[in-house]
Amino acid sequence: MALKKLGKQTVKFINPPSIISTASIVGPKEGEGPLAKYFDTILGDDLCGQKSYEKAECCIFKDAANLAIEKAGLKKDMLDYMLGGDLLNQIITASFAARDIGVPFFGLYGACSTMSESLSLGSMLIDGGYADYILCITSSHFSSAERQYRFPLELGTQRTPTAQWTVTGSGGAVISTMGNGPYITHVTTGKVIDFGIKDANNMGAAMAPAAADTISQHFKDTGFSTKDYDVIATGDLGSLGMELTDDLLKKEGFNISDIYTDCGVEIFDSKKQDTHAGGSGCGCSAVVFSGYFYEMLKQGKYNRIMLVSTGALLSPTSTQQGESIPGIAHAVTIERMV
Repeated sequence: MALKKLGKQTVKFINPPSIISTASIVGPKEGEGPLAKYFDTILGDDLCGQKSYEKAECCIFKDAANLAIEKAGLKKDMLDYMLGGDLLNQIITASFAARDIGVPFFGLYGACSTMSESLSLGSMLIDGGYADYILCITSSHFSSAERQYRFPLELGTQRTPTAQWTVTGSGGAVISTMGNGPYITHVTTGKVIDFGIKDANNMGAAMAPAAADTISQHFKDTGFSTKDYDVIATGDLGSLGMELTDDLLKKEGFNISDIYTDCGVEIFDSKKQDTHAGGSGCGCSAVVFSGYFYEMLKQGKYNRIMLVSTGALLSPTSTQQGESIPGIAHAVTIERMV
């Protein structure tokens, strides 16, 4: 019997995992944005001293992982598992980093939903009694993602108003059976939703239906209302996707406008930094949560938040074959006290 299951898609933890440390490393552009003071490290060079952007992303991932472990007061061999992924084919960033970090590894792919996916699965392992320490981590890089999913950087292709700027950065969190919080108390696992969007430069519209579906289901499963949350933050819908999600939820009878934000909107000043609809990428919700939201919880400025990392499940092959872009969103409830 699924004793911890609530409704159709939600789990309530009996022994809520504690987030005992986080780490966030971002690129120069992210370091010029409004959340700069909340990041652990701001790179001066988005190549990170490497010969390619892919190698740079792997370097950022490893550095963030090592920093999160160090801040938790642990050594690598004390970790039971590392759960992580990225946007590149065959999740090469996470896999190559895991090769060097040398801890048991579950490679995940949820596109830009991977941070919430890793926190969800890691929390299930902790609450289930299968581990004491787990690192949940992901990353993205503007240049590696652009040339995989859209156009070679050298072309200087003009970006559409709906386009978003992939975040260069890596964010990670160590969760544990021990610690004084914040705690992960609920997880709502999303379904793949596809409204037929085919424009790879309009990810927000492709992911918005999945975000709305997961948030709506979370309220139905738990009985919570908007009054129970200080903030609901989607992952990387950007300004357009955020607006669509808000509208879709109102049609379902849930008005989250007063407490709703999006990590892709928060990380950049879109007007000053020319990021169009906002930020995107695996690293977007990862660094905004690991930096800004975690600090707000620790300081007591927020008591309960919902992180809803969102992902567009496309590939270069599917795009070239004219396929639409399915979306996914996973919700994680994080509370300062339990």
